[in-house]
Amino acid sequence: MAQGAQRHAGARRGAPRNNQRRTRHRDNTGIIPVLAQAVREVEGAVKRGSARPSTRTQFQAIALLVREERARLKADTTISESRRGEELKRLEGIATILAMTAARDSKLLTLLAEDAVVSPEARELRREMLAEAGIDVPADPEPEPVAASDSPVVQQRQVIPQSVISRQMANPFLEPDYSAVKKPAAKPRRLAGWELIEPLLRSFEYGGESACMALPAAPPPRVTQALELMPHQAQVVAAAAEGHRSFLLADEPGLGKTAQALLAAQAAHAYPLLVVVPNVVKTNWAREAELWTPNHRATVIHGDGQDVDAFADIIIINYEILDRHIGWLGSLGLNVRGMVVDEAHFIKNKKSQRSQHVLHLSEQLRSRPGQPLLMALTGTPLINDIEDFVAIWEFLGWIDEEKPVGDLMQALEDTGLTPADRGFYSAARSAVIEQGIVRRRKIDVAADLPARRIADVFVELDGDAGRSIRDAEQALARRLVTRYERALETRYGENVVEGIDHELVRQVATWEATRKSETKSEDNVFAMMRRIGRAKGGAAADYAAQLARNVGKVVFFAKHVDVMDAAEEMFTQRGIGHASIRGDQTSTARQRNIDAFTNDPDVSIAVCSLTAAGVGLNLQVASNLVLAELSWTDAEQTQAIDRVHRIGQPEPVTAWRIIAAQTLDTRIAELIGSKAGLAARALDGSDEEVVADVQVEMLVALLTDALSPATVIA
Repeated sequence: MAQGAQRHAGARRGAPRNNQRRTRHRDNTGIIPVLAQAVREVEGAVKRGSARPSTRTQFQAIALLVREERARLKADTTISESRRGEELKRLEGIATILAMTAARDSKLLTLLAEDAVVSPEARELRREMLAEAGIDVPADPEPEPVAASDSPVVQQRQVIPQSVISRQMANPFLEPDYSAVKKPAAKPRRLAGWELIEPLLRSFEYGGESACMALPAAPPPRVTQALELMPHQAQVVAAAAEGHRSFLLADEPGLGKTAQALLAAQAAHAYPLLVVVPNVVKTNWAREAELWTPNHRATVIHGDGQDVDAFADIIIINYEILDRHIGWLGSLGLNVRGMVVDEAHFIKNKKSQRSQHVLHLSEQLRSRPGQPLLMALTGTPLINDIEDFVAIWEFLGWIDEEKPVGDLMQALEDTGLTPADRGFYSAARSAVIEQGIVRRRKIDVAADLPARRIADVFVELDGDAGRSIRDAEQALARRLVTRYERALETRYGENVVEGIDHELVRQVATWEATRKSETKSEDNVFAMMRRIGRAKGGAAADYAAQLARNVGKVVFFAKHVDVMDAAEEMFTQRGIGHASIRGDQTSTARQRNIDAFTNDPDVSIAVCSLTAAGVGLNLQVASNLVLAELSWTDAEQTQAIDRVHRIGQPEPVTAWRIIAAQTLDTRIAELIGSKAGLAARALDGSDEEVVADVQVEMLVALLTDALSPATVIA
């Protein structure tokens, strides 16, 4: 029996129920007196600030019964109009109390919606309240297999993928994790009655020691034969292995927060792991998971999640579709033991749906036996807009809506100080940091980093643009296969080759690379890459905007004018100052824009043409650049990076290449890297052949794959 049901029933124990009904006045019989007493209990709990999940269960049960009783009274033809009006007025009074109580606690508002999912606990409590009122209770229909328990934020568009039902049916009786018994909540003693949230926020404005918790020293482990953690990354993983379970990981971009989070989850055995991310990096997280934790399968949720693998260890979802899946993601059947929120400043507005969904899931995880791993990732500096971190601290379980809780409250009590004491703010800041704030800058760990590195960010092309590009790629592959087969038909005798004729493949690829499109609807390789650049341009601009918010100055490179125009339009809409450096500018206008980017703190992004701004510029005021479109040569890419990576650059430089996953973009990125490597070896004296044109090599790979027996071209 639910706790709320126990208290509810216990409050009414006494004389036998039949005797009570015989001695009651007419107005004190039936369900309305039961509802009136119950609603006062809920109202009192919310006013005292002691509302718990059981309180919300009781709230929902009351709301259900009020609606049912109102419908019954309106349909009952056996009572007089005056009696009906009197009873409806009493119900209206109860409904008014419900509404006023919900206004005090916003989590209760969605429970009043007619389409709100009814938890099993609320159904059971409804039955008990009806029985207490002397009303026969029919059996309830069987509930949905994975309905979210006590969910205040479940939305109308809820879905339950079939694989999720299969997982629950495979093991419907999951044993709770008793490895770490939940600690009793710390009771404030010295700080009872003090308002503490505001002093905690203010403590970060006064400055102090570095905003980074004490981390264990740990040698960087080798993850695979080719991968090894950097020392600063290994420290977070070691902390998770030692039992720390909540982190605000606020390292600057480029310091490997994704790898740290994935390996911390592995060290903490926090599987299944739920990862909530912006849509632009969803595909990249799946690739990083495959790279860093290859023994733990990852699945990405798209749309209604029909292709999701509910048996995977890592479940990746973007904020925009979280509302559809919050029910089954929070269910006991899935038994999530870890949660990572990437770009956690996305939840700073607690009134937004995505913030409410994230906080609700976190609350569910923390209410279960054991200690879940909770990680919030953001590169935003901690001392700016510190109020934004209230929702993050609540997600991590450090505070609730009114006060610090758990270990943080105990740490504040242990200081022996109150906000009236001079040393409180410094001690409070340290107490919050030691809960799990980790903040390192590039310059702080420069010894760990190469002076210049290229980081690939994979984005998925959704919608009509993505489908159009995939169709065009298939058409290109079919055209190459047709040309190859026609060429084969003209060969006789000794010229016939077993299997794939690789010499002929290269000839066909060379022909395709040099030909022009025969029709307006037909794309050659150059037109294909331009279309891909346009399609991923929005994601690239969005990523640059996030970087600018996190680290300051960013250089944005693109090949085509329309991609630059679209990026500048997005920056303008978001109120991000930017300067434009293009080939059609006069030298005066060009220098004016360079000076604005270099000297004006309000100009965060330089939007540059890859060909026009790739040489002769000094943009080392930034240490991060975004390559929105790929170049055909490694030299062109290197020239662009060298606008930032120059003598006098005090920080390691990171070039973020935005790559469209599952398109020709991926092949070209690989080929550019291999060409650079072979060219370098050739310059060092190697006699190894340098790779030919990237366009030809890409077409060779495309045609070879299309001719493979395992490949089917639609």
